[in-house]
Amino acid sequence: MAVTLDGKLVVAISSRALFDFEEENLVFEQGDDTAYMQLQLQRLETPAKPGVAFSLVKKLLAFNALQQQHVEVVILSRNDPVSGLRVMKSAAHYALPIIRCSFTRGQAPWRYLKPLRANLFLSTHLSDVRSALLAGVPAAQVYPQSAHASDANPHEVRIAFDGDAVLFSDEAEQVYQAQGLSAFQQHELDKVAQPLPDGPFKPLLVALHRLQQAASARMRIRTALVTARSAPAHERAIRTLMDWNIQVDEAMFLGGLDKGEFLREFEPDFFFDDQTGHIESAARHVPSGHVASGVSNL
Repeated sequence: MAVTLDGKLVVAISSRALFDFEEENLVFEQGDDTAYMQLQLQRLETPAKPGVAFSLVKKLLAFNALQQQHVEVVILSRNDPVSGLRVMKSAAHYALPIIRCSFTRGQAPWRYLKPLRANLFLSTHLSDVRSALLAGVPAAQVYPQSAHASDANPHEVRIAFDGDAVLFSDEAEQVYQAQGLSAFQQHELDKVAQPLPDGPFKPLLVALHRLQQAASARMRIRTALVTARSAPAHERAIRTLMDWNIQVDEAMFLGGLDKGEFLREFEPDFFFDDQTGHIESAARHVPSGHVASGVSNL
């Protein structure tokens, strides 16, 4: 039987999103990739520290059982193969069962997302994230200086999503930016019974819903919608999720309040938002990624 990843939740992740390579990256940014390779080789037996997305990856992999492999994590990195040795040795040190990897030595790795049938791509490179989103793959730029996830919920993967331009399309956001809040609220009232078009991260939410239904009870997923919407625009968002036949565990309609402190209390393993201002606020408290899609990122 041919080997396939069909039916699995596939997460592709760059080395800097999974591990803390910021010190080494300073050498790389100076334009001397030979010195960078040499430094990584010198540290080959020194495990890298966990990075921003480490908690998310570790918990998702915990859904796998001996007989049923529900989740596949693949390293998709601009590192060279030699530096990639340290990446894989670090994964082995933390007992992360990651067996597939691609190292492209500076070339864009996003083109391998389609063959992987990836449900999510996490990278620190904005250009790769933009290309992945254009190719139809949910993707986010990881902020390496984000706070790391709390250890408070070891048996629960917690993921928070913004609404417009993330779970939903940016249709309503376009109205807000062009005509203001009142026009936005009226637009959503007029279309309250019409589901919002799909956003770039709907496929990930669907895949997480499928994973929760298929997996054992030892791990669970808790999701939250964290949005600047407020009543009466909340109703269309909730009705859209109902139309998708997907439930989120929490929904926060904050009416423009700062999201950071609310996310701090929710304690997600990752938060996705399309607006850099929200991500910068959130990153002070929780692991965060910028979804470079929609009218706010033109």
